[in-house]
This record gives sequence, C-alpha cells and structure tokens, in this order.
Amino acid sequence: MKLSEKIKEKPWLGWVLYGATVIVVFLIGLLGSSIIERRSESNQIVQNVKPIKDWEPRNEVWGENYPREYETYLATQDTSFASKHGGSARIDMLERYPDLVVLWAGYAFSRDYNQSRGHYLAIKDIRNTLRTDVPQPATCWTCKSPDVPRLMDQLGIAEFYKKPWKELGSEVVNSIGCQDCHDNKTMNLRISRPALAEAFKRQGKDITKSTHQEMRSLVCAQCHVEYYFKGKEEKYLTFPWDKGFTVEDMEKYYDEVEHVDWVHKLSKAPMLKAQHPDYEIFQMGIHSQRGLACADCHMPYKSEGGIKFTDHHVQSPLNNIANSCQVCHRESENTLRNNVYDRQDKIFELGNSVTNVLAKAHIEAKIAWDNGATEEQMKPILKLIRQAQWRWDFVGASHGGSFHAPLECARILGNAILKGQEARNLLTELLIKLNVKIPVQMPDISTKIKAQVYIGLNMDSLYKAKSVFLNETIPQWNKAAKDKGYTISGY
Repeated sequence: MKLSEKIKEKPWLGWVLYGATVIVVFLIGLLGSSIIERRSESNQIVQNVKPIKDWEPRNEVWGENYPREYETYLATQDTSFASKHGGSARIDMLERYPDLVVLWAGYAFSRDYNQSRGHYLAIKDIRNTLRTDVPQPATCWTCKSPDVPRLMDQLGIAEFYKKPWKELGSEVVNSIGCQDCHDNKTMNLRISRPALAEAFKRQGKDITKSTHQEMRSLVCAQCHVEYYFKGKEEKYLTFPWDKGFTVEDMEKYYDEVEHVDWVHKLSKAPMLKAQHPDYEIFQMGIHSQRGLACADCHMPYKSEGGIKFTDHHVQSPLNNIANSCQVCHRESENTLRNNVYDRQDKIFELGNSVTNVLAKAHIEAKIAWDNGATEEQMKPILKLIRQAQWRWDFVGASHGGSFHAPLECARILGNAILKGQEARNLLTELLIKLNVKIPVQMPDISTKIKAQVYIGLNMDSLYKAKSVFLNETIPQWNKAAKDKGYTISGY
C-alpha cells in the first residue's frame, strides 16, 4: 500500500509526518544557527586582535587579544591547592624534611627551600627567598620573566648572564607569561630562551623542525630542566645534555668538565646540585612514550561558547582530574588520585631513606676530618657521597618525577642508597683506624631550626638582612620600574 493511500485510510498519520518534519526542520535550524554563531564568535576574536610589539613582556597587553587565556593564567596566583606531596600551596620543605639542611650545608638551599608556587608568583618568590641574599648572577632571572628575552635582545645573551642579579631588579618585573612561549605575530609556540636551542644544536638536532605536539613540551623544557652556570665569570646558562638525558649521562658530563656547584661545609665533598629535571624524567615515563605533551595534562583544552582554547592555569592535574586524567582514563577521580599517591608514596619512602643515609655520611665525614683523616683516605668516600646525593637530588628536585617515571626514579634512588651506604661503610673502617668510637654520636637534627644551628647558620641575622632588603631595596626597584612605565605583576 502506498503512503498516500495509508494517509487517506489513517488521516492522523499525515499529521504525525507533518509534525516530525517541523521538528526536524527546527532542529536543523538550531544547528545551523549554532554553527553560524560560533563562526561569528571566532571571526570576531580574529578581527579584534591588536598588534603586539616585539618582546612585549606585559601579560595584560596580550590578554587584551586573548582574554580567556589571560583569565585562566591569572588563576596561577591561587595557592589554595595542596596535594599529598605538592600542589600550589606554600610548603617549607626544610621544615618537612630537616635532613635536607645537612645535605645542603654550605649552600644557599640550606637557608631556604619552599615548594614552588604558580607562575604568576615567580617574581615575588625569587625576591623573597633567602637564597638570593647570596650574590647571584642575572642568570637566575632567566626562567622567571618575559622581561628576560627583552633584556637579552638589548644587552646580548652573554652580557645578560654576566650581570649581577640585583642589578636587573628594576627591569625584571613581569612574571612568567605569554611571550615566554608565543610568537607575538603568529601566536605559534616558540623557543624564547637560547639555552634549549643551544643544547639541541650540540646534539646535532634542529629544534625548529619540532612538531606542534613536541613544542607543547619544549616550551616547558626551556625552564623545567637540569642546568648549570658555565664559567666562573660568564655564568652562561647551559643544559648538560651532550651525552644524553639520564642521570648517569649528565654525571659523566659534569665529571669531564670538572663541575662543582659547591664544596660541602661538613664533608668537604665536591657536590652537584640538581635543579629540576622535569623534562628529562618525563621522557622516561609511559605518558611521554604514548605521545603526550606537558600541556595535555597541565594545560588541558577548555570550551567556552564556540571557542576551544588551552587552559593557561598551569597546575597539578590532581586539581583538574576531570579535564586532565579522565580524558583518557575512565576510572573515578578517587581511583586515579590514589593511583598517583601510591606511586608517589613509594618514591618518597625511598627518597627519605637516601637522605637519612646521606645526612649521616656527611656528619661522619666531618668527624673523620676532625680526627686527622687525609685527603687520600677521604677521596673515594667523597666521590661516593657526591654520586649518591646527585642521584637523590635528580629525583627530589624534579616536579612530579615520582609520577612521570616512577620506575626510573626508583632505580635511581636504589643506586643512591647503595652508593651512600658504601660511603658509610668506608667511613666506618676509616673511623676505626682513627680510633674514633663506633657508632659515632649523631647530633640532634630532628627539626629545621636544630639542623640549621648545627651547620652554623645564624638565621636571625639572615632574616633581618632579608627584611631590610624587602623594606628598602624592593620599593626602590618598584619605583624605578614604574618610572620606566613597567607594570609590576605578581607582587
């Protein structure tokens, strides 16, 4: 039977078809209207873009063109999130782990070491830390501000590095932001810090050939890496990647160039200080092997109206599990969070074992020196201490390494325990030869304050000096910056 005959037989069927047609047409109209509205919104953004001058360091200027990205970037000043082992909240790491004071005796980290906070607060935090009361080169500004590329362009890269840190205090005033990662004309991701490109070039690689997905990690790798200041006067920022990215590869590099960050105050060991080898350790983990980039988890995409954009609230994925982890993983937030904590707990347990061994090794080495040990006797012991602490610090200094590559971190820390314990075994043999009663009496370093007193720090004096700096020098810097027309952010 034909449809027309069915309709004649059942008139109500025609009304059903008519109604269905009206609904379909209405829905198609809504879809078309939505598409037009979204295209119009996107076109309006493109049309309203204003030119941004070269080396523009002010994030709010970029924000006029890209308000969504800028608004999410401003959220990096939020310090309310604390995970089990990190987050954006301020944590006094020396107070939490007093052994670190002894591990860094004679180095500025024994004075002050806090959990890093959001990008917006980078300038404030580097001004406030007690570590910058020790004379530092301008190289220390390199990763803190989009003012740095401007100054490198004005002064020259090498000349910028050579200058004293305090000399550029009124010039470096804008916290980490847009120009650090984006080209001002195309908005393409770009490398604004030369050390990364130079490291790739020494390896025979052309960083300009990197894919967009690779760049979504490489712009982070400009700063989130291991590095050192090359040359006593030059202080040239250098990544020790010439032999590879592993902890052993970098150790070989440092040994060949005879690099020493500082001589330990107690043990007299020639020490290495790891910075934050986040990019290197990330490459050794499963997420990197599956092709993910830093931005996939720390800066996931967001949608607002017809616009899809990258969330510039750079933060721990644990504070944004739905948009970060659950894009790929279908487990509940609690399950995913606990999976992270399980891995982190095991790595931190190993790390605490290493610091306990190393603190005792440094103290026992001091006792050996005090009782007449010779350089020849101490040489193999100090080498083991250097190797053990370098391995521990390579893991401990990384942001998220315990999750990025837990197996590699466990391997490294296991080797650190072996080398640290071997140093202590040799020390025990030496102390017996020196007629020192075994086991030696360990000092009370159970708190940050007790440990700092033990290594000879006068913290009251240091805090007073910092107070003078903050109350006198910083206002002068801020006034000079404002007189030059600079906007001061994050302070």
